[in-house]
Amino acid sequence: MSAPVKGPASYFPSIEKKYGRPVAEWQDLIRSSPLTRHMDLVAWLKTEHGLGHGHANALVAYTLAEQAGTAG
Repeated sequence: MSAPVKGPASYFPSIEKKYGRPVAEWQDLIRSSPLTRHMDLVAWLKTEHGLGHGHANALVAYTLAEQAGTAG
């Protein structure tokens, strides 16, 4: 039996359900944005794409950690 998903990835099922887009699409958007700072990206996802703060924060945190090689 696998351990429960923790951290930012624990939000992924509800993000996909609520916004109707796979997490990979959100990550592609984040990676293609000219913004690089965590909170700038969170604000952008909230303003331009209508995500809630927690969902935007989880996507940005996971994507930036993945780019830095620290996602787990």
